[in-house]
Amino acid sequence: MGFALKYGYSILCVAAVALLPAISHSQDYTCSRATYFGSPDCLGTPTGACGFGGYGRTVSDANVAGVSRLFKNGTGCGGCYQVRCKAPNLCSDDGVNVVVTDYGEGDKTDFILSTRAYSRMARPNMALELFAYGVVDVEFRRIPCRYSGYNLMFKVHEHSRFPEYLAIVLLYQAGQNEILAVELRQEDCKEWRGMRRAYGAVWDMPNPPKGAISLKLQVCGSAGVTWVQADNVLPSDWKAGVAYDSAIQLP
Repeated sequence: MGFALKYGYSILCVAAVALLPAISHSQDYTCSRATYFGSPDCLGTPTGACGFGGYGRTVSDANVAGVSRLFKNGTGCGGCYQVRCKAPNLCSDDGVNVVVTDYGEGDKTDFILSTRAYSRMARPNMALELFAYGVVDVEFRRIPCRYSGYNLMFKVHEHSRFPEYLAIVLLYQAGQNEILAVELRQEDCKEWRGMRRAYGAVWDMPNPPKGAISLKLQVCGSAGVTWVQADNVLPSDWKAGVAYDSAIQLP
């Protein structure tokens, strides 16, 4: 199985622009509120709205979050943020770095954190007191995602049915990037076909072409909008539930 990495550039990241309500900023941080969701093991949920499945429970050592306005109809899935609470007697200076894996609305909150992520905003031995607040004032900023030892991976979603229905979800999306579109190569007619964003980070297509599958991503990042191509990234006998390494590192 061979891979190729190709880029194409445009000027503006227009498609990812969202109209957001006016909120206060502290330097490069945005002020908001955060709460947490309970789970028996303090991890994330495998049923999050991004469609990550088990990856959404444990990625980034389970420092994960559900978001509302930052979800952006699924474009925000996989984004990374530094979140730090603003009670100096309880909260650490660095806060916690989280990955967006779910959609969730709270009491004027931007983040509903996993129990583990919420506790990691606290100073040593102060987590229980922080939990007692339930909802805390925070400030946050977008940061690059970093996954040492991992390339971008294309997981064939468990609901896929070979060969008549293909759904994929993108894992280990590094950098400060958002996936705006996914296209699939139709070799018999030498053209690219757009996949549908089914929900969250899940893209699908009925009746995909036979043979090894090449995919092309429209990525919005610091360089504007780029196209990234992975040739033959899915084998001809792709299987539901299997994640395939793209050999691509998003910048």
